[in-house]
Amino acid sequence: MLSVKNSVLVVIDMQEKLSRAMHDRENLVTNAVKIIHGAKVLGLPVIWTEQNPRGLGSTLPEIREHIPADSEPIIKLSFSCCAEPAFLDKLNATGRKQALVLGIESHVCVCQAILDLLDMGYETHIICDAVASRTPENKLIGIERSKQAGAIITSAEMALFELLKVAEGDKFKQILKIVK
Repeated sequence: MLSVKNSVLVVIDMQEKLSRAMHDRENLVTNAVKIIHGAKVLGLPVIWTEQNPRGLGSTLPEIREHIPADSEPIIKLSFSCCAEPAFLDKLNATGRKQALVLGIESHVCVCQAILDLLDMGYETHIICDAVASRTPENKLIGIERSKQAGAIITSAEMALFELLKVAEGDKFKQILKIVK
């Protein structure tokens, strides 16, 4: 099970221009905001990337507003964020071994990052309602490939309640507002 003390959220390439081409963009953004906002409430570290921001734009404002203000994106050209030393430095600095992954595109950058994270020994969860590709087929292929490699399939709401463990307290009330 996911643990607040052992989890890190990895947000991959949730960028303006790139997101416009995604199938079911509205659900992607809605669920990504839920999990990112929830991670903030629960105190999870968030590591986020931008693929070639000069060409694909910056991170969506509705995503960015829930990421800590003092945090900067890892800029990358490689498909897997794990090929970027700055990403690995941030990831290793968390000391956590459970990676929750969301972003764009399911069958390229998300899948390649998941394969690398699994190879490095991370328990890796793909947040299926917070990943997308340009076509629904490619989204499903990316999820299936990640699953075959050992990733755990989850959703934004499922992950948040798994991290909470109990239906009580201030954090529960805040998460409830996020998912409704």
